Amino acid sequence: MNEELVLSLSHVYSGYHDRGGQEVLHDVTFDVRHGEILGLVGESGTGKSTLAKTILGMVKPDRGTVTHYTKRPQMIFQDPYSSLNPFYSVEWALEEPLRVYGKYTKAERKRRVREMLERVELPPECLEAKPSELSGGQRQRVSIAAALIRRPKFLIADEPVSALDVTIQAQILELLRSLRRELDLSFLFISHDLNVVYQLCDRVLVMKDGRIVERGTVDEIFDHPKEDYTRQLLAAAE
Repeated sequence: MNEELVLSLSHVYSGYHDRGGQEVLHDVTFDVRHGEILGLVGESGTGKSTLAKTILGMVKPDRGTVTHYTKRPQMIFQDPYSSLNPFYSVEWALEEPLRVYGKYTKAERKRRVREMLERVELPPECLEAKPSELSGGQRQRVSIAAALIRRPKFLIADEPVSALDVTIQAQILELLRSLRRELDLSFLFISHDLNVVYQLCDRVLVMKDGRIVERGTVDEIFDHPKEDYTRQLLAAAE
C-alpha cells in the first residue's frame, strides 16, 4: 500500500457504450495524495462527472486502471435535496448506512449520528427534520454528514456549493477545510467555479473534452497558466 496516495488513475479511457454513447474520458492519469484537496475544473459536459462515476465504480473503464489505497470513497453531491430521501428524517438518513452495514448496535448508531451532526455544526433539533424543512446550507451539511458517517478517508465532492449563495458557500468551504484537518481527509473537489477552487484546493487538474490538459499547484495554474483553454476559464471567472 502506498501511504502517500489515496487514489491513482493510470491511462483511463471510459464512456457509456452500453447506452450507445461515445467514449468520454481519454487517457486520464493522475494521483490524489494523502491529505490534499485536488481540484478538477472544466466546462459543463467535459467529462468531470463521468470521471467521478468511473472512480466510484459506477462506470467501468474501457482501458486503464483505477487504484484505491483506502476504502471506496464517498460522494458529496451538488444537490443535497435529490440525494436525501424526502420522506425520512435527518436521523434516519444518517443512521441508515450504519444500519445497512450491520456492525453497530442501535445505541452506537444513535451516538455516531449525533456526533456527526455536531461535527458538521448542526443543532440536535435537526435530527427530527425532513429535508424540505431545512435550508439549502443545512441540507448540504446533512449530505456531508451522510458521506462521512462510515468514516471514509477520501471523498469526492461534485459541485457541492454551486447551488448555494455566496455567504453559505463560504461557510461550507470552511467546514470542508476543518473536516480535512480534524478527520485527516483527502478530497477530489469537482467544480466549474475557479474562484471556489482557488479558495479551497492545493492542486488543480484542468479537463477539456475528457482529457487532462493542464495540471499544477493552485498558484501555478492561476498565476502562470500554460494552455489557452485554462486562460479562457480564468478570464471567464474574473
